[in-house]
Amino acid sequence: MSMKNLEEKELIFDWNEIAEGWKPGGVIEFDDETLRDGIQSPSVKDPTIDEKIRILHLMDELGIHSADIGLPGAGPRAVEHVTALAQEIAQAKLNIEANCAARTLKVDIDPIISISQKLSLPIEASVFIGSSPIRQYAEGWTLDRMLKHTEEAVTYVVGHDLPVMYVTEDTTRATPETVKKLYTTAIECGARRICVCDTVGHAIPEGVGRLISYVREVVAETGEDVKIDWHGHRDRGLSVPNTIAAVAAGADRVHGTALGIGERVGNTPMDLLLVNFRLLGWIDQDLTKLSEYCRLVAEACHVPLPKNYPVVGEDAFRTATGVHAAAVIKAQKKGDAWLADRVYSGVPAGAFGLKQKIEIGPMSGESNVIYWLEQHNIEPEGTLVNRIFDAAKHANFVLTDDEITAIVQSGKEAQNER
Repeated sequence: MSMKNLEEKELIFDWNEIAEGWKPGGVIEFDDETLRDGIQSPSVKDPTIDEKIRILHLMDELGIHSADIGLPGAGPRAVEHVTALAQEIAQAKLNIEANCAARTLKVDIDPIISISQKLSLPIEASVFIGSSPIRQYAEGWTLDRMLKHTEEAVTYVVGHDLPVMYVTEDTTRATPETVKKLYTTAIECGARRICVCDTVGHAIPEGVGRLISYVREVVAETGEDVKIDWHGHRDRGLSVPNTIAAVAAGADRVHGTALGIGERVGNTPMDLLLVNFRLLGWIDQDLTKLSEYCRLVAEACHVPLPKNYPVVGEDAFRTATGVHAAAVIKAQKKGDAWLADRVYSGVPAGAFGLKQKIEIGPMSGESNVIYWLEQHNIEPEGTLVNRIFDAAKHANFVLTDDEITAIVQSGKEAQNER
């Protein structure tokens, strides 16, 4: 029976779809922090302006809604890069929107206003301040001082006709009373977007759900139309499930960086958010440029791309294991690409512009060898299959195409000598 005669649900029972009320109700937005928060990693190289522009274009092609293009208050180099990126958005008429980070200080905010006015491009000012008791204690801040900084910064940005995202760092370790007072003050002063942050990667999904639900209540009490962002880090390896929990609880926009680059062990990987939200059916944009986006960031930032990295790593869709390969081959022989792409993969390669690969190694079966030969338009004659299969079983690695080709060639030469 072919897939034409079967419904997808008959072949894959999806436990992910059980909780109907868990799905987000509106459009999920994405804010890409690669070019600001991402390059704060102590191990990355700050890309050139040209590299950043290429990355920005790929963000746009992936349907990412906004990008943090820098913190111009950091100095002349930052101003130069932010200006170039903002200018590219304006001149190339990209759909992606720009935002810039700033402390709740005029010295950080003024460069954003200046660049925005110079280019006639609205740039969202992402003004941030710490919110947890431990941060308050370390900095010697009082809540009154924090509220004063909040009021002054948000009012100042709004007074210059720029949108504000008010960001509380370390929200996941802040008290409910502090969270409520800070957000309420920011909203009363004109902020129409607030950002909940797991700055040190402290949260677990259940905690994220409770926090976002609480923040939604705070927003509702103000009576204003305010969007909620979620910004996570992966110190405990929970950034992706935390972000899924944030969206399920009502977050409107989520933040991430390509390959999860960022301070310490990094931020939420934007690429894996896009993959998971696509597989959950929460988004439907074209993600065939995802691999190019990740590889460009890896190259520009001098970040190694692990071979076993999900989806875009070299090994993501490679198999040399006999049982696995046999299932894929059988599916392909049914003439069904959909089936072959899913029978031994929870992530369909084709959805991301990639393909399943079957190779030959010590864990392979003869079907791997036959498949490889057929794919290279070589008759899978018994003696040749045995020669390659024997070589694979005596190897301690997957054979390269060149090595298999050499075996094929030596077999032809042996035949000729006869």
